[in-house]
Parts: sequence; structure tokens; C-alpha cells
Amino acid sequence: MAALTDLSPERRELFELRVERWLPDLRSALASLFDDRAAATLETRLLAMAGAAYAERPDDLHRLDQTRILRPDWFQSPHMIGYAAYCDRLAADLPDLHRRLPYLHELGVTYLHLMPLLRPRPGDSDGGYAVADYRSVRPDLGTVDDLRELASALRARGISLVLDLVLNHVAREHAWAQAARAGDPKYRDYFYVYPDRTQPDAYERTLPEVFPDFAPGNFTWDDELGGWVWTTFNSFQWDVNWTNPDVVAEYVDIVLWLANLGVEVIRLDAIAFLWKRLGTNCQNQPEVHAIAQALRAVLRMAAPAVLLKAEAIVAPDDLVQYLGQGRHHGKVSDLAYHNSLMVQIWSMLASRDVRLAAHALGQLPAVPSTTAWICYLRCHDDIGWAIDDGDAAAVGLNGFAHRAFLSDFYSGEFPGSFAEGLVFQANPATGDKRISGMAASLAGLAAAERAGDPDAVTPAVQRLLLAHAIVLGWGGIPVLWMGDEVGLPSDDAWASEPGHESDNRWLHRPRFDDDRAAAATVPGTAAQQLWSGLRHLVATRRSLAPLHAATPAQVLSPDDPGVLPVLRVHPEGELLELFNVTEHWRPWSAHRVHAVGIHHPVDALTGAAVTPDEQGRLWLAPYQAMWLVEG
Repeated sequence: MAALTDLSPERRELFELRVERWLPDLRSALASLFDDRAAATLETRLLAMAGAAYAERPDDLHRLDQTRILRPDWFQSPHMIGYAAYCDRLAADLPDLHRRLPYLHELGVTYLHLMPLLRPRPGDSDGGYAVADYRSVRPDLGTVDDLRELASALRARGISLVLDLVLNHVAREHAWAQAARAGDPKYRDYFYVYPDRTQPDAYERTLPEVFPDFAPGNFTWDDELGGWVWTTFNSFQWDVNWTNPDVVAEYVDIVLWLANLGVEVIRLDAIAFLWKRLGTNCQNQPEVHAIAQALRAVLRMAAPAVLLKAEAIVAPDDLVQYLGQGRHHGKVSDLAYHNSLMVQIWSMLASRDVRLAAHALGQLPAVPSTTAWICYLRCHDDIGWAIDDGDAAAVGLNGFAHRAFLSDFYSGEFPGSFAEGLVFQANPATGDKRISGMAASLAGLAAAERAGDPDAVTPAVQRLLLAHAIVLGWGGIPVLWMGDEVGLPSDDAWASEPGHESDNRWLHRPRFDDDRAAAATVPGTAAQQLWSGLRHLVATRRSLAPLHAATPAQVLSPDDPGVLPVLRVHPEGELLELFNVTEHWRPWSAHRVHAVGIHHPVDALTGAAVTPDEQGRLWLAPYQAMWLVEG
């Protein structure tokens, strides 16, 4: 390749060896997407792109590639701790974000996900997910050079930068869409465009609505285009046509560009929606995984330090596919969101019962040992109650009724609820009612602090620390949502910002509160208890080899409906995690602790030996987490 001619023989040979290693993955992925001729032509284009990106890759990133090749499990380490935020909520802009780095370092963060900051359309942009230009930054946040400098500063502190790449759609203001509107046939083929309602109506028969309140339907008429364009999420977000090889090439080029800026993890937004098939819900189609495999193979050639993370908030049965099953085993995304874990944590806290969670989480197939879950309690999005009807029935529950209970509980409508969330996108046709709200508000801390009720503050703090102990104890990469580390409440003024008034997800996207962060240094405050408790969990996690992501979490059958048992078996020893999800003392059999190979149990979280009572029971305090190891 011409791009490699100026490189040293050793550097050229390294690229050739990578191509030799990863070309079969690329070739098989393209073969499942296109006919032989189109696949061969696209393969040549992608290899040329990979070679050019490799030749242009800065020396420090090339060294990072070599380091990561020698330690391919770097992201699976118990040292990994994530943090997610909007740049303009965490700081003023990209340059200003540098002043937050000591704070993140003190918390132990090694992975920073900044929410969409590539230039969106003006006005409503679905929180930045309607991208008008993939190769520039929001002007109010800074420049591409600012982003490159931030990536370098983070890397110097051992923090990996994570950015979103919206794959399913572009803003209608994007250059591709504008060219399509102007009549360019090449770019018209970048989208799904129909002259009348015949095909859209055929698809609509099986398509769900993502935003039934403010974006009903999945197609929008555009006068300039002279047709109905596919718009899954909003009328201003045009779905791109991944059956077009030119679209694949465009996104590969963008991925390589981001990698050479210093982005270390690329979040593949809305990946579940990429492939359309009549008669289906057009989600989780097999071709989606081939697309991810192709992107990963090219990255492994040009920038192997970079990971792919699948943003697939889907049903449990579909979830594990994004880390690779069958012929895609270990060949697709390196990371995926463990949406089921988040849902089950909130379900356990509301019901004070672990049986549904134990069954549902225990049913998930093992994922490839070279991958990792992203584990989290909250994120920028709403909480959708992904409770499978079969899982619910297996433990004597009605799935529809339990989902309704959770919606009512976390919107504060259920008698005795401690939560203060808002219903998001209620759908009368399906009964679906998702929930918005910060973790502190959903766990009852915000209401307890506002009421000045210390008796209610204590269990709320305990709930939050327990929930984070489950997240940090699951393996993978635990990710904290900005503000949860100090119990930041929901933003009651969320609707006052222009463009936010119709989307109550801004309730849980508050600005960083310096006063609340300062309160974390004041002994006795809820903020201080959460901050110090989380830092202790992070420090303890780092000391436990069984929390390496390659060690699977085994959910044991519960002795007590209030205690979730999770076992991790590692060559350096077993770790048995017990989580009391109730406000009462709960027992656990010492015999079962001994049965997993822990004969002299010590709680790694306290450093103290755990002694059974005369009946051979260990006792967990209200909302207590125990991480038991051999003493």
C-alpha cells in the first residue's frame, strides 16, 4: 500500500502481520453482508483505509497499541473504574475539563465516557445524538485540537477516553442528508427513502415506537427529498442504509479518525437498529453483529489499543450476542452494557426480594472470556423495565404486573415508595412506562435530605452503597454516572433549559455541583458517606483478583429471599459476595460458605473474620454487602 512506503521495514511488517491475523474476520463479516463482488471491492477499500490510518497514527498511540497487545486483558482488570458525564455538565468546555481530572483521579477513575460532543444539529438534537458533523466538536465545547489534548492529558493519568459514535442515523442537517435532498443519487442511497407509504406501512406493522410521545411512527415525509425517509428516533434523525457498502466505508473511516485522535473506547450507539428486515422489529438482526465484527477487525489492524462498546439496551436473550456468540464468538464488541443487571438491582431494592434477579441473571449465557460487561446503576438514559415474562413466571410473578409495579414504585405512586422519579414515554398500547431520575432520588436520599429526616437518610445511603457494591462486585467495568458518587439529586429545574422541556431525561442530567462535592469532605454528611464508601469499594475491588472480568459471576440459588449470593471462582481463590437487599437483618448459612471452598471467611470489605452464630448462620445487617474470601 502506498501509505506504508515511508515507514520502516519493521513498522511495515507489523502492519502486514496484523492484516494476516485479522483479515479472515473482516472477510467473513463482509461476506455475510454483501455479494462476492461488492465484498471484495469493499475489502480492498477498508484495507487501504486501515493502512493509511496506521501510517498516520502518532508515535505515542503506536506505543499504546504495542502495550495493549502485550496485555490484551487491560480493560478486564479490577483496577478499571468508569465515570460518565456530559462535558458541559461536568465542566464549562473541553479545556475547562482539565481542572476536574484530580477529582476523577482521587475517585479512582480509569475510564471516562463523555457523552455526545461531536457537532450536533442546532436546537433539539436528542441530547447530542443527532450528529451533523462527525469530524468536528460542538463549537461551545472547543475544537478537535482541544479534544486531542484532553485525550492526551487523560492518558497521562491512566484514564481512557470514551466517546459516542452514532451509527444508526445522522441529523437531517448532515452533509450526506443535504446532498440527498439536493438530488445526488449517491447520497440518496445512504438512506431508506420511499416514494409512497406502501413499504413504510408494511414495515410499521411490526416496528415498535421508541418515542411514542414526541416522535410517533418510524418514517417522516421530506418535501426536498420527495419521499418518506426512515426515522426511527426522531423526524430530524435519518436512519442510514448499512446495506450500502459506501456507508460501511464512511463509518470505518470515522472510526479510524477517532482512534487517531486518542479515543480509546468507541461507543457504538443504537447498534441494535442498524439492519432492517421486513416482518421483524428491525432490531438485533444477525447482520448487526457482522458489522461490528468488520469494524473491530479493521481497528485491530490499525489501532489495536482501541475497544468497541455496544450500546444495545435489549432483551436479556439478545444481550449476550453483542459480546459474541456462535460464529461471532469473541469477534464483535469488546464491551457491552449489562442492562439486565441495572434493571434487576432496582427491582430487588423495590421488592426486597432477590429471587427474580437470581433466576434472570443466572440464565444469561457465559460471554467470551476476552470481553467485559459495562456494569452500572444509572446512565444518561431512562430506565426501561426489561423484565422477561418467562423469567418472571419462573419465580411465580406476572411479568406485566411486575413491570407496572416497578414503574409505579419508582415514580412514587406505589404506597410506601421511597422513590421520586418521573414516568418517561408512557405507552398505553403496551403498558410500557419508563423512569427518569438520579440514583439519589430513586433510592430515597433526596426526599430524606429535603425533609431533614436522618432516620430516612441512613437507609437511603445504605441502599446506594449496596447497589454500587453489586455493580463494582460484578466484574467488567463498573461505571458511575456523574453525581452519584456524592448523592446528587435530580434536577428539578430540568425543563427550564430551552429544548429540554419535552424530555424529562434531563431530570437526571444535572450540572456538576461544586457545593455537593465539597460536602463530601464534611464528616457525617450523606455526600461524605457515599464518597468515602465508594472510594473504599474501589480500593477493595482493586485488591481482589477474582473480580477480573474473565472470571464469570455465578449466581447461586438464594437461601433467603432477601440475600443475593454471587460466587466467583478464580485460581487465586474464591470470592463469595452476599448482598442483603432489605432493611432487616438477614441470615446466610455458614455451611454454604464452606461448601464453595471458603472455610475461614473474612469480609474483604471490613478485613474482619466473619463468625457464625450457634445455629451456623452468618448475619447481614440491613443493606449490607459482604465480599467473603478465605482468611
